[in-house]
Amino acid sequence: MSVFAGAAPMQDSAEPMQVDAYYEENDNIHTTPGGTVENTTLDLESYAASYSGLAKLHRLMHVAKCCPSYRLEALRMALSSVMLTFNTAMYQQIHKKLQEAVNNQTRLPDAVAGVAYNIPPLDTQWIEVTSKQAALRLEKLDTDLKNYKSNSIKECIRQGHDDLGDHYLECGDLNNALKCYSRARDYCVSSMHCVNMCLNVIKVSIYLSNWSHVLSYINKAETVPYFAEQGKEIGLSITTKLRVAAGLADMVCGRYKAAAKQFLQANLDHVDFPELLSPNNVASYGALCALATFDRQELQRLVITNSSFKLFLELESSLRDIILSFYESKYAKCLKLLDDIKGNLFLDMYLAGHVDDLYNQIRSRALCQYFSPYASADMYRMAAAFNTTVTALEDELMNLIQDGKINARIDSHSKVLYAKNVDQRSTTFGKSLENGTDVHHRTRALILRAAVMRSRIKVMGSSTSSRDGVPGPDASQFPLGDNPISRLVQLAGSATA
Repeated sequence: MSVFAGAAPMQDSAEPMQVDAYYEENDNIHTTPGGTVENTTLDLESYAASYSGLAKLHRLMHVAKCCPSYRLEALRMALSSVMLTFNTAMYQQIHKKLQEAVNNQTRLPDAVAGVAYNIPPLDTQWIEVTSKQAALRLEKLDTDLKNYKSNSIKECIRQGHDDLGDHYLECGDLNNALKCYSRARDYCVSSMHCVNMCLNVIKVSIYLSNWSHVLSYINKAETVPYFAEQGKEIGLSITTKLRVAAGLADMVCGRYKAAAKQFLQANLDHVDFPELLSPNNVASYGALCALATFDRQELQRLVITNSSFKLFLELESSLRDIILSFYESKYAKCLKLLDDIKGNLFLDMYLAGHVDDLYNQIRSRALCQYFSPYASADMYRMAAAFNTTVTALEDELMNLIQDGKINARIDSHSKVLYAKNVDQRSTTFGKSLENGTDVHHRTRALILRAAVMRSRIKVMGSSTSSRDGVPGPDASQFPLGDNPISRLVQLAGSATA
């Protein structure tokens, strides 16, 4: 019996969406910067070693697209990695990009340029052999699955779907991989099988940038009674994978605060997800999202004193210094450190489209935090504290005032920012009157309730409603002024008066 009770067969219907439909990769999600990244301190070899499978190939191709200085090296590494798979289509795509990159740097003939830049020629023999091997393996796996279905062995059928999904994934056919992983759902006989099915679907959905599908299957995995049956270590591993996947989906969708809370729940010892993320990614994503959305108290309570997330920050010492500088109000140092790592952040395929937005939110929060204790602030000193000009600072402050984030006004002549004076006496009286009115209404309601209960009155819904076969009273039966409820309201009013 399937652990998902009452689930309809996946062939007939699929929830929350039809998994047999064709999915296209959403290129709008991974928005790359408008220009190219010139200044970067990224160690490409160690960066690539942190990932495996399609995640490694996608990230290397993103680096090649955004960073001209690393383009050839990244494409060479991607070409070597893709030849360990059955993905002949991506092999040809990477080789074409590599050849174009070489042609842009030299006017030598292709054959000479390939030798000069250590670019191997297109290996048509490998493509042919690999395609045949992939076809033979697909035929064998398909035959095995048909045999399992004829024998009605649920565990073997589930494993057959998973094997087919793994093969399609290695071939780069993400849509068929998603279909096979999803069809394994109806043959899960234990909670462990259901969780593994959800993780497989989550992984492929992330490759396809189908973020609603990712969050849906994370919720499905969390409802499976898996963790009570497994040991603590296995439970932490699964929980961490689900948390970082949910954090990634929230971040890409622009829900930065929710993403930060998800990443902060990760455990460093159990971040073993090279098909998607590395521990350094968790540190970067969590720290930046927290800086952009948390106030001082939340930053101190959820990040700085978080013993688990401290271990992640040790992997990225610059981010640790940025968070501490922000918390200690050393904004010039904080913003300078952020500028130093900005180039590396643009080379992250998931973070690239959100770097500018996150940086703007961090800077706005810093400006609000800087001015909050003052009645007035010299804009010259403020500009020096934020490494900017007075004119640019004035424009920033004007936008913050218009958005309601800072309650202040600008003296453009004297270049002074004044906090708006709030009449505390009038505010206090206003709040007192509001509270008095609220208490008055509550008291009248309590008196009315007590009068109704004392008179043992039961109000029926309408003249057609009945209880025990006896029709209920209709308000129209009472002349005006004789309605008992109206009389009680009048009594309650006179009592409060």
